[in-house]
Amino acid sequence: MKTPIFTALTLGFTLTTTSVTAADWSNTQLHINHGEFKNPFSQQKANQTIYSLQHASGYRYGDNFFFIDYSTDDLDDGHQDGDFYGEWYSTFSLGKLAGLKFNDSPLQDVGIVMGFNAAGDAKVMKYLPGVKLSWNLDGFNFFATTLTAYIDDSRGVKAGGAPKETNSYILDVAWSYPFSLGDHKFEFTGHVEYLTGRDNEVGGDVNNWLLAQPILRWDLGHALEMPENQLMLGLEWQYWQNKLGTDTDESVPQIHLAWTF
Repeated sequence: MKTPIFTALTLGFTLTTTSVTAADWSNTQLHINHGEFKNPFSQQKANQTIYSLQHASGYRYGDNFFFIDYSTDDLDDGHQDGDFYGEWYSTFSLGKLAGLKFNDSPLQDVGIVMGFNAAGDAKVMKYLPGVKLSWNLDGFNFFATTLTAYIDDSRGVKAGGAPKETNSYILDVAWSYPFSLGDHKFEFTGHVEYLTGRDNEVGGDVNNWLLAQPILRWDLGHALEMPENQLMLGLEWQYWQNKLGTDTDESVPQIHLAWTF
């Protein structure tokens, strides 16, 4: 079962552009991550594999990003035993809609964001309205900071799900930085998020958490004389302070594979 709110996820994607009818650019990837994770409620560890379908695209009004995770592990304990989790974010660009110009500023664009997070077995639904700042930093494919509310619309304990929670806020920083060493190409990507604390419907405290998921990956496809940014192999490191709002901290290396369609 997917745990109450979140799961290990990978938010890095490469902004290689593909021309399609409805979008200015579009990128779709399959990610596979594998590592040993801890159930923060039982403290048991299990080998877990996460399959993630991710998509990002830009169009005349802004951009969209979503992913769907399927997680499974080798421990039958009702935690990550085969469940789906997904997130969707649509950003409306004020630069595109209102014609705002930032000239030589490091600020590239301001966007209005609407997102949602949904978990299957846990019956969790969160809405995330907020603001995204896109930055123009030398060498980066992208660098963005997003601040949103974290509004709970979950079904709760009576429906057999995770306890409903009070609302909170989340700050996320995401980036992609490509670089080369000799003839080999690499990318340093990932995200870091901070979620404020809240209470749940059964009277418990849900701690604030810090989740960092940096990824260093090698362009294996390029080394094999395939198109660049098509097949990436690397290491993702997940550091989670107060995992899922508990008192458990976790630091996990994962094998990471990404295939761009």
